[in-house]
Amino acid sequence: MDPRGGNPLRKDNPCAGRANSDGQLYTIEGIAAGLIMIMTAYLVVNATSVYTAGDTHISDMQLEQLGSDVLKIMDTPENVTVNSELQMILGGATVDGARFKSRFLALSNNRTQLNRDHIQFDASYTCRKQDNSTVTIPLSSSRNLTGGEHAVRVTKWVIVDKAFCDLPATKPRAVLVEVLMWRD
Repeated sequence: MDPRGGNPLRKDNPCAGRANSDGQLYTIEGIAAGLIMIMTAYLVVNATSVYTAGDTHISDMQLEQLGSDVLKIMDTPENVTVNSELQMILGGATVDGARFKSRFLALSNNRTQLNRDHIQFDASYTCRKQDNSTVTIPLSSSRNLTGGEHAVRVTKWVIVDKAFCDLPATKPRAVLVEVLMWRD
């Protein structure tokens, strides 16, 4: 019944066909809104992450922190009466590059997941000679650095009590260990 008292189906009633057209309009509008929401969700889920120049430093910082932690672990002695592993590698009769390589790779590529990380490195050490010049000597590397890799540099000062770079072993010397690290 029409609120004005007339029959809604009569042709002379101005609201007679409006109920059907309003319902169709709302249905079409609802379907369009639903499609827009589905398309938006699809685009958001399938969007790829694009690293900008400002974002790439995050992975570099993580790799640099990992390298610093590995060198710190290697330079921390078990107790105060023994030398650290890094001191023993550098301070032995000969510098033990193979031991450095195996230990550094084991520590840096260790993960909690089943697969290992693929971190490569190139390490050297620098010391001061008697004429106050410095010399850099290769220590070890897991693979040659070809130039296409994006490497980060980590360093650690190590105190060594031995004759180093033509200086006598009269007192402990500071040796700078430098490691270039990158992911394959």
